[in-house]
Amino acid sequence: MSGVQNITVSADDAEMRLDRWLKAKFPQINQIRIEKMCRKGELRVDGGRVKPATRLEEGQNVRVPPLPDKAPEPTGRGAIKISAADEKLIRNCVIYRDDHIIILNKPAGLPTQGGSKQTRHVDGLSEALKFGYEEKPRLVHRLDKDTSGVLVLARSRKMASELTTAFRHHATRKIYWAVVAGVPTPYLGEIKYGLVKAAGHGKRGEGEKMIAVHPRDVSSTPGAKRAITQYATLYRVASRAAWVAMEPITGRTHQLRAHMAEIGHPIIGDGKYGGSGQENLGDGWGAQLGGIISKKLHLHARTISFEHPATKQVLTVHAPLPEHIAHTFETFDWTLDMAAEDPFEELR
Repeated sequence: MSGVQNITVSADDAEMRLDRWLKAKFPQINQIRIEKMCRKGELRVDGGRVKPATRLEEGQNVRVPPLPDKAPEPTGRGAIKISAADEKLIRNCVIYRDDHIIILNKPAGLPTQGGSKQTRHVDGLSEALKFGYEEKPRLVHRLDKDTSGVLVLARSRKMASELTTAFRHHATRKIYWAVVAGVPTPYLGEIKYGLVKAAGHGKRGEGEKMIAVHPRDVSSTPGAKRAITQYATLYRVASRAAWVAMEPITGRTHQLRAHMAEIGHPIIGDGKYGGSGQENLGDGWGAQLGGIISKKLHLHARTISFEHPATKQVLTVHAPLPEHIAHTFETFDWTLDMAAEDPFEELR
């Protein structure tokens, strides 16, 4: 057992609920224990009795009674044990790190968060990204499982709140690169189809599929939300395929994939939106190009740019291409320096 501790609330923890603050600092205690300590008056803030839901303020003193030293070993389905190989993998994904933010180049195939039958994901592996901090970094946005590229994590609760607000209010720029079937025309344009979740569920995951809705029908379609994507066709291989840059102005589920499929140019390797029913120049299911071109999804979050909440300087980070997309680029003789710094400058 530890002795009595008196802890001063930091600026990062201001406005946090007492019970959540305690669980973050002392993983070995549960909600029942916290409620009992509050009832008995063992847990106090600035000398006064408190409730588990009490909001903390910067500078307050929290008296914590003696607690068990060791957290219980995780068990059951929710237990996450990070292997040495996974620790190395996730640490090798770090492409930017400071005292406030960590940015990863997420591999294709690794989910951002856990879900149905998903036990290995960025959120769980981020335990290996503490780098001396007490708490693991927090996700502030997501990428689809099969999409690679820039993924931002915050190293404190306060930074997570500020970054989440920036993402919610679109105070960030995200540019994606993709290889698509056929060649979009016009070469530079904007897609404004709304999106609504498809009805039904099942083994094929149709419940997670988004259906495009014509802009004039969005307001009259239950559940539909407006969605806007800007795209720029950078280079082409005859009429067979194209390297496209995309910037999502809104942030809907599967937005880029559904939008490109709707205009007849699904992303190479997209089995959900690039099926043989699409009018495209791919080789059937999944908009495959065939030959030596990988069947994996060719969608990569290439660049993110935003004002750093702590330094107030614009931070721009580029994520190197994953191996399967880099191989496709090499096959088509495309090099990274062929892309304009801002392919959407003409649309501004």
